[in-house]
Amino acid sequence: MPDLLETGSNWLENQRHQHMTRTVLYQRGTDTVELAATIGRTAFEQADEFGVIHRTESRDFLVRTADLMLATVQTLPKAGDRISETAGDQTFVYEVMAPGNEPPWRYSDPYRRTLRIHTKHVATE
Repeated sequence: MPDLLETGSNWLENQRHQHMTRTVLYQRGTDTVELAATIGRTAFEQADEFGVIHRTESRDFLVRTADLMLATVQTLPKAGDRISETAGDQTFVYEVMAPGNEPPWRYSDPYRRTLRIHTKHVATE
């Protein structure tokens, strides 16, 4: 018998990919790939050495794991990679990173079909 939850998750992922994405450019060094990404956000909270809670928010890009191919090799995100998103006549550049000891990406579903990549805005071109 098929896994009903996995079947439903796959259907939802296909709907997200088909109806809730925009094209972005993923870059590592000189290697680039265009990806269909859904825009999201994650709020992080960290306590400093004085116990003060600092809240930061990352701009997240949700992409299919299988689509992240650099130099014809499927790969996972790395801190320092860049994502460019064009809106009108401006291009916003984001660097893959997360605050503190948080990982810069995570799987967004239990079946590892979607990556949630955490970023920070670093430039506007």
